[in-house]
Amino acid sequence: MSNRREAAHAAEDDGCLRRVMAVPLGILYLLAAGLCYSAWTIRPSGAWDEDAYGAITLLCFLAIVVSVIALVITAAPPTVRRAMGLRWLAPPMILAAIAATRRVLRG
Repeated sequence: MSNRREAAHAAEDDGCLRRVMAVPLGILYLLAAGLCYSAWTIRPSGAWDEDAYGAITLLCFLAIVVSVIALVITAAPPTVRRAMGLRWLAPPMILAAIAATRRVLRG
């Protein structure tokens, strides 16, 4: 009987933890998405436009850093990983891949 109570209490804690962790993770995901969007919308005026290329590189780097921070927050603590599930690992990995692609293309 106590196992049922413990299981119900653990499920309740996971739901609370999920709601609490969704806010900072959502903010990090939005920040990374905004950085990716900015990196993809910058268009250099020509091959000589080093400022635009520097901005693209910086925005891609920051997007990757923010995505890695979100991945660490989601995956490192076992309680958070169990509560959030694997679905929460997909957005930062996708955003990091988008930023890395833009960094490689750069033009």
